[in-house]
Amino acid sequence: MDNSADLQDIVDELARLLGASATLEDRSFRLLAYGAQHGDIDTVRQESILRRRATPEVRDYFERYGIARAGHPVRIPADADLKVLARVCWPLRHQDVTYGYLWLLDSGSLTDDLLRRVEPLVGRAAAALAQEARSRRDAGRGLRALLSADPEERSGASLEVPGPVAAIAVRESDNRVAALWTLPRGVLARAGSPVALLAPAHLAAEVARTVQAAYGTAAGIGAVRRDPGEAWQSWREARQALRIAEHFPRFAPVARWEDLGAHRLLARLGQADLAELAAETAALDGELAHTVETYLDLGGHAQKTAAELGIHRQTLYYRLGKAERLLGRDLGDGDDRLVVHLGLKAARLV
Repeated sequence: MDNSADLQDIVDELARLLGASATLEDRSFRLLAYGAQHGDIDTVRQESILRRRATPEVRDYFERYGIARAGHPVRIPADADLKVLARVCWPLRHQDVTYGYLWLLDSGSLTDDLLRRVEPLVGRAAAALAQEARSRRDAGRGLRALLSADPEERSGASLEVPGPVAAIAVRESDNRVAALWTLPRGVLARAGSPVALLAPAHLAAEVARTVQAAYGTAAGIGAVRRDPGEAWQSWREARQALRIAEHFPRFAPVARWEDLGAHRLLARLGQADLAELAAETAALDGELAHTVETYLDLGGHAQKTAAELGIHRQTLYYRLGKAERLLGRDLGDGDDRLVVHLGLKAARLV
């Protein structure tokens, strides 16, 4: 359900009744609606309207006033140093859950009595946000069928999703949570291991970064599919990209399938095949493995490798020679180099 029109009507009515500049944001401080701006407005309000969301610094400042848990309007004083005007923050709570915030710039006219008169309107806004959160949860259940590799299960998916889309896989965290219901409209989410998201193609990168940052883990983004019926393929790629992001720092914390190059081949392999490749380099200890992998990553360029590792070139040559003897491979031979390089990469995934 899209409640954007209802929310806009509510904010317009509140601005009219209170004679105050009003904005409505979701729990993550993303702007959902704003009314006519009366009188002076500050930089925070301007940036919120222009960028459609508040900065992390602004969020931290306002959250110090306990707005996330307050069950009543919170008066926030002006701060000349931060160029913040006085305002009232009204947490939009429904059944003891905060779903968003109503912000009212206050020149001194917003008395407690005046605020009490508009409580029914504020309650409507909170209920609308709660309904949208429920709708997102219901859509998450349908997302499982849409992303299934089983054609029969996909055929039973009740979701109608416009394309183009991209799937996103994000690793959950044991001690951090992400408010998936606060994601932009059009984004479908399902909690799990990993978290599954399906986003309009133009929002995929932003959504992946947002959810990954909330969990503090890693994420993978599948290739864009114009036909949402093929989203399950993007989901498979997203999970494989996540796997690469978790084991290869150069692609972390968010890996895009299109950017993985030859790593896509490794991501598709099962554990048995990876173990077989990794066995090719099992004779190397950690130092030698890191040295050889860096050398091969840099195209066999000795000077760059020595500089990257912070060692003398003679030390590098000694280590490479020792590795060749242990492996029975010639790093000057193209086929041998390929086998060793793949083996070292595969070892990260087993």
